[in-house]
Amino acid sequence: MMKNYISLIAFCLFFQANINAQIVPCDNGMAGDYPCNDYDLMSRIPRGELGNSSTNFVNDIWGWTDPDTNKEYAIVGLNNATAFVDVTDPVNPIKLGRLDTAAGSQVWRDVKTYNNHAFIVADNVGDHGMQVFDLKRLRGVTTYTVFTADATLKDGLGSCHNIVINESEAVAYLVGCGRSPENFDGGPVFVDISDPLNPSRIGGFSEGGYSHDAQVVTYNGPDGNYKGKEIYIGSNEDEIVVADVTDKNNVTKISALDYANVSYTHQGWFTEDQRFFILGDETDEFNGPTSGGNTRTIVFDLEDLDSPKVAFIYDGPTTASDHNGYVKGNTFYLSNYRAGLRVIDITNIAANSDQMTEIGFFDTYPANNNSPNGGLWSNYPYFKSGNIILSDTERGLFVVRKSNTLSTDDFNFDQKFTLSPNPTSSNAIIKVSGNSSQVESVEVYNVLGQSVFKKDNINKSIYILPMNNRSKGIYLVKINDRVTKKLVLR
Repeated sequence: MMKNYISLIAFCLFFQANINAQIVPCDNGMAGDYPCNDYDLMSRIPRGELGNSSTNFVNDIWGWTDPDTNKEYAIVGLNNATAFVDVTDPVNPIKLGRLDTAAGSQVWRDVKTYNNHAFIVADNVGDHGMQVFDLKRLRGVTTYTVFTADATLKDGLGSCHNIVINESEAVAYLVGCGRSPENFDGGPVFVDISDPLNPSRIGGFSEGGYSHDAQVVTYNGPDGNYKGKEIYIGSNEDEIVVADVTDKNNVTKISALDYANVSYTHQGWFTEDQRFFILGDETDEFNGPTSGGNTRTIVFDLEDLDSPKVAFIYDGPTTASDHNGYVKGNTFYLSNYRAGLRVIDITNIAANSDQMTEIGFFDTYPANNNSPNGGLWSNYPYFKSGNIILSDTERGLFVVRKSNTLSTDDFNFDQKFTLSPNPTSSNAIIKVSGNSSQVESVEVYNVLGQSVFKKDNINKSIYILPMNNRSKGIYLVKINDRVTKKLVLR
């Protein structure tokens, strides 16, 4: 009896967020405690709840969408682990578990995905190598789980600062793996991941020097000489380096370029037409000639890959340091440390003036917008749903979304459906308020997380849920694969 009672408590705790959470809209410049402009807070999971008692830092973040279920997951780097969170319902994220570090604890951990697997590296932690985790294992998880890696590639890699994957090819590029000749002086180490569970080293590139971060694309930009080539662009501490990495046995350095008042060339991202590269110098706001100035973003024109040039410099509205930035469509999403997420319109990036315009923000660090670090480390803006996941070093995981894009159908479903009587001793009735929705499907789970009833293609405003032959207890009723309500049968 006690064992069943404990299972019941664990199951209800696992799903309790599905009952109580609510959106915090951006109203008059604030979403609760957080300064904002045109971005609402869907939910937050504090740092301490993502890992274990030794978790004291949140770093990188990436996302995965399950191709079979379309569920969306946040993959969150911690100082001592990688956390997995189901954010399909952005208001009610579910903590699924974590994968502990392969060696040591530090502030640097990075993750990317390919073919439904996560590939994870960590820096300054000793013999960590690259962990591989099969993300399909997250399907059906009903209790917080401490996972083990499905594979780990060591092979002399040690600690690596970052990992880059061009998803159109089955190669991972591990960068900043120390500065030894064995690991190409910190330049990219090429790893074949065509069989994710059996990765293998296949070469590397040292001519460009140490890469702190990088991006690799199958090139379809304006320079016709490189159409269809795999182009690597490294953020290499004091310059960017462009290389043709199509032939892993014969890599060609194409060009390199620095810029005025270099402090630390940190990370950048191509525009979708692959003409411009938007770069952040992580430390120039507090180190060097531009110290004390506003956030600087350097934009390179790569119309000719052999002869890149600086197009212009964009100055942000605060003095905060900048970290990771990503492009989606005509929008640049900048993780601006203590100034939080800055959302920048780049529609006019090729113009002679007003090339970049801030159109929104969500500040995860309310105290101030100062340098140097702390606050928002990274963001992932690529979910089809439009939800954006953020990793704040101190405050954990945030899910945010552009204001006024929340339809009632999507996110206020729980207010449309009633389940009564509850508790009940027989059948229950699901009713829909208003005329804009119907009960389309229902699935019922017991306290063990097992599906005990499922009905599709209902398409009615009132549905009688047959429960009169079920055992007494607590059930979870999932409506339209979106809303979960608790039902007590006595």
